[in-house]
Amino acid sequence: MKIGYARVSTDRQSLELQIEALEKEGCEKIFSEVISGSKVKRVELDAMLSFARKGDTVVIWKLDRLGRNLKHLIELIGYFKETEIEFYSIQDKIDTSTPMGRFIFHLMGSLAEFERELIRERTNAGLKSARERGRHGGRPKGPSKKITENAEVIFELYNAKKLTVKQICKNQKISLNTMYKAIEYWKEKIKQKNELE
Repeated sequence: MKIGYARVSTDRQSLELQIEALEKEGCEKIFSEVISGSKVKRVELDAMLSFARKGDTVVIWKLDRLGRNLKHLIELIGYFKETEIEFYSIQDKIDTSTPMGRFIFHLMGSLAEFERELIRERTNAGLKSARERGRHGGRPKGPSKKITENAEVIFELYNAKKLTVKQICKNQKISLNTMYKAIEYWKEKIKQKNELE
């Protein structure tokens, strides 16, 4: 069974051209949606992936209609391969049921891996250079500024028991984790103060 997937980014664009092309290719079922390609959650794409079965062929108008980026596209093609689903891109003339189509995707996968390796090398070189200049990456050690500046207020609100934990977090614009860290920080401050007296 041929299954089509069509996508446009905005309401100002039309799905009509893609859907017509997918119908012409013989797609019996077409999933379509209006959503930005950068969005991780795409309802119709997920529905199409759930619907497709071994032996089916997923058909798209063009590669950029399917994946968010090259990495995502290769992950999807990898999923199709694992589940024995073929893939065909009309405009790009890529058909994974042919040796040439499979070769192109292996090549794209290799290029994506090469790009990841280059990024990793550049990152490691940058960190090494920074260490040699006496700088160290990562977050600074110890509690954050938000915790140290607001710890006393958070501690008092918590001990007063007039507000729920959620209300304290909303009031102080902090997460639950930050609230508990602030309470522990202020308890430690009190303990240190008592030890000095």
